[in-house]
Amino acid sequence: MPLLVLASASPGRAKVLRDAGIDFAVQVSSVDEDAVLAQAVERFGELNPADTALLLAKSKAEDVAAAEDADGAVVLGCDSVFEFDGVAYGKPYTAEAATARWEVMSGKSGILHTGHWLIDNRSEEDGDGGTGATIGALSSTIVNFESVTPDEIAAYVATGEPLPCAGGFTIDGRGAAFIRSIEGNAQNVIGLNVSTLRELLAETGLSVSDVWV
Repeated sequence: MPLLVLASASPGRAKVLRDAGIDFAVQVSSVDEDAVLAQAVERFGELNPADTALLLAKSKAEDVAAAEDADGAVVLGCDSVFEFDGVAYGKPYTAEAATARWEVMSGKSGILHTGHWLIDNRSEEDGDGGTGATIGALSSTIVNFESVTPDEIAAYVATGEPLPCAGGFTIDGRGAAFIRSIEGNAQNVIGLNVSTLRELLAETGLSVSDVWV
């Protein structure tokens, strides 16, 4: 198994890693996101969008790291949350929700937060260099939208592309036509910032080159 395990089914995140020349395996977590958030709200009160992204990334990494198949690996969990007017927006899932979001986002700006959580599952006893570290970092990018017409919104939503995406848009697909500019890392908008991964790997004693193909 490759040294790095991605705890996500996201094709966008996988493509970011492949394009960066990183060798990895995918193990999808079985985390119930709604249950995790409900428990957190009960304990700590309402979470802000950034904390929500980091908490869900941590939960996904922990879920996969607990599996026997992840022994000897470093496990990366990620989760993205779009913040608009201080409110957290996850995946819209339905055409109605995606349309409503675009009607209010058109011509405005929001922040895409991606939580990254890395767990070092390498053995310390066997001399694999394992640290047992469980560490996280947040990467945030401001997204400035074009003014989009109702016909454009309807056509975009009809493609189905925005339904499974945090915030209801993409930067690496048809949605790119409706993004005027960004302030920050473009990979982060897709769902995984490789420079953030590099920083987390360094805290476990690894270099990003250790996970290159």
